[in-house]
Amino acid sequence: MLTWLAFDWKTPERGGRRFTCVRKWRLWKHYSDYFPLKMVKTKDISPDHNYILVCHPHGLMAHSCFGHFATDTTGFSKTFPGITPYMLTLGAFFWVPFLREYVMSTGSCSVSRSSMDFLLTQKGTGNMLVVVVGGLAECRYSMPGSTTLFLKKRQGFVRTALQHGVSLIPAYAFGETDLYDQHIFTPGGFVNRFQKWFQKMVHIYPCAFYGRGFTKNSWGLLPYSQPVTTVVGEPLPLPKIENPSEEIVAKYHTLYIDALRKLFDQHKTKFGISETQELVIV
Repeated sequence: MLTWLAFDWKTPERGGRRFTCVRKWRLWKHYSDYFPLKMVKTKDISPDHNYILVCHPHGLMAHSCFGHFATDTTGFSKTFPGITPYMLTLGAFFWVPFLREYVMSTGSCSVSRSSMDFLLTQKGTGNMLVVVVGGLAECRYSMPGSTTLFLKKRQGFVRTALQHGVSLIPAYAFGETDLYDQHIFTPGGFVNRFQKWFQKMVHIYPCAFYGRGFTKNSWGLLPYSQPVTTVVGEPLPLPKIENPSEEIVAKYHTLYIDALRKLFDQHKTKFGISETQELVIV
């Protein structure tokens, strides 16, 4: 086993090892129908280029992102013909034997810089790197009705896109934050101070969240059966700049946020969000 891990250690950063049959498991159909999950395309995407698709919000578990891009149950291959999605996730998932094989079989790869560079330079065109930039830090803002995104300090994806000259695609999952409730502890209280200390130490915010149980109206950790619709916006072209300055990165980061806000505002009222509610960027 150790020999195999040593031999195969870099595979998650070299395109992974997807199995189409795993992405099409019938189990995923039940998974998608449970919520249900739906994806809306606003613009055709050419397979002659590569892309970085940025999913928002992370929510507690990023259920919709997994359903759309790590499986084919919602029809990604038909919606975006010629495009190969690579869902990028934490490298820790690839440290555990067998778990890493399963994760890679869905087409997922490491979210490391070397992994992204490989996918954007060594796999031809028609590749879509899928990242959930809010990450675990965004979990603390996830609760029903929330439209808060942890994005101000997340600029690495913009830098990578500039260095490779690839377009950024904003995507917003309406309903993702409605899948769990979260208990918010008194600001400044003992538990809240512990949460902040823990986040500072290990960069993970420990959330007290809950959903439903196995029976109706019961308490548990299953997500609520609430519809989630992911709206995929149009590509935002970026120039290729090998070593972009901080100012250039900040400029295109602002342009990306503007495109995301536009996408959100154009579709929010269709999914129960009031006309006056805005996207909050922290």
